[in-house]
Amino acid sequence: MTLKVAPADPRSPDARRLLGASHAYLLSKYPPEASFALSVDELAAPHIRFLLVHDDSGAIGCGALANKGTYGELKSMFVDPAARGSGAGGAIVAALISAAREQGLPMLKLETGDDLYPAHRLYARNGFTPCGPFGDYAKGPHSIFMERAL
Repeated sequence: MTLKVAPADPRSPDARRLLGASHAYLLSKYPPEASFALSVDELAAPHIRFLLVHDDSGAIGCGALANKGTYGELKSMFVDPAARGSGAGGAIVAALISAAREQGLPMLKLETGDDLYPAHRLYARNGFTPCGPFGDYAKGPHSIFMERAL
């Protein structure tokens, strides 16, 4: 299986399908006030780079890099459950790290669910370590914060 990660429009049908599945999953696990997913239109903003990962069957995952000026934030990371374990998540994270370096960002940060253990392991494998809340986030029972220096 060949994986290809490329910039995409978050308003495309593949992106909407994956983002819809991601948002539904998050809302099934966490109260709305603990879900920080960006809308499709927010992901189309100029300061955000949105990526899709494809395998031989089509789009199987997505992720985004929000340029916050002094750091980048990983957003909207999601891999279709049927494709988990394929390396798609790692491919997206690697591409987002590369994009952050291209933009001259010194640090990447992210917020993820407290019990999304496979995501925690993915980020740790890619050099992310725990940190405190950042930006507009507040400490809460459902959030884990991580960062990685570039």
